[in-house]
Amino acid sequence: MNSISADATVDAGDAAAPQPGPTPAAQAAAEAPMTGPLAPLAPHSATHVRSLCLRILTVLALVFALQWGQKFLIPLVFGIFIAYTLNPLVVWLERIRVPRLFGTCLIMATLVLGLAQVGYSLRGEFQSIMERLPAAAHQLSRAIVNAKSQGGQTSTIQKMQAAANEIESAAGQAAGVRPDAKRQAPAAVAPPSFQLSEWIWTGSMGAMIFIGQATMVAFLVFFLLLSGDKFKRKLVKLTGPSLSNKKIALSILLEINSSIQSYMFMLLVTNSLLAVLMWIAFRWIGLENAGAWALAGGFLHIIPYFGPLLIALATGITAFMQFDSFYMMLLVAATTLAIATLVGTFVTTWMTGRIAKMNAAAVFIVLLFWGWLWGVWGLLLGIPIIVIVKVVAKQVEGMHAIAELLSD
Repeated sequence: MNSISADATVDAGDAAAPQPGPTPAAQAAAEAPMTGPLAPLAPHSATHVRSLCLRILTVLALVFALQWGQKFLIPLVFGIFIAYTLNPLVVWLERIRVPRLFGTCLIMATLVLGLAQVGYSLRGEFQSIMERLPAAAHQLSRAIVNAKSQGGQTSTIQKMQAAANEIESAAGQAAGVRPDAKRQAPAAVAPPSFQLSEWIWTGSMGAMIFIGQATMVAFLVFFLLLSGDKFKRKLVKLTGPSLSNKKIALSILLEINSSIQSYMFMLLVTNSLLAVLMWIAFRWIGLENAGAWALAGGFLHIIPYFGPLLIALATGITAFMQFDSFYMMLLVAATTLAIATLVGTFVTTWMTGRIAKMNAAAVFIVLLFWGWLWGVWGLLLGIPIIVIVKVVAKQVEGMHAIAELLSD
């Protein structure tokens, strides 16, 4: 019993004895911040990561919203750009004492009647082009077959096909498959018959949708022209009581107005010049429906890079259908590309450099993005939209990096 109490006394004494403290090296190692992949993020680093993730999610949400609402946004943006283009005419009519309502009605009526007159005068040429489209594929395929059969020599494609057959035969022999073993051909599936009523219904619905969107754009342009500067004053007022914010907002709106009007005027001048030059060249060559193709070329030239290629391909096929000659096809296509290159290099580039001052690589990337997002309408509206983005980014302090990337 006494031994047990003695042992307890010794243990209690050992527990009460002071323990040796950590060495200075161990204490410094414990206080040092943890490094490596498992180390916790610093407060400022975590905030930066959260901010970056939030920005990425915002951009993705914006892209999804643009994709989802394109049926509403495309007519809206198109109408706003047309209103920006026509607004100087309304202002000029106001200066000569013409009321804004009467001036707006006069300009809209002139625009609609002018487009109707152009379409009516060229309807015969467009109908002729559409009627000859079914024969184009047959005539072109027949010419390609004739070109292959000329000279009695095996074409490169036929040589490649023969080499592929030899490789397949050798691989089959190596795998123990008889080369003459005939595979059971799958049963041929009859192609679905052409339903004229379904085609007419689909075309009618597409035409009705286009007419509805065109009517919506016309009314939007009318009301925007009629309102004048009311929306601009309201946007400036929404910036708050700060005078500096109002000055920045007013500067942005004025620069957007000037940039869009200058850009649309540039498109009008360059595309009209290109259409006139194409009409003269096509008439000199003897191409049928020269007026319709010149008008189509002027319209497609709005799309940078891709528009001239499309009109060159279309006019080249048309020339082959008419003259039945590859030489004439190449001549017409080369003439189209030469005129587009001449106008685009010397006129469009000079005017775009003075108006937008944008990087060529940025323009091409913008076209790819908006073409993927909105299709053909994205190619048409992408450049004016990015001009507005550049103007806003140049004025807003946190967006200077975007303006620097887009600038020339």
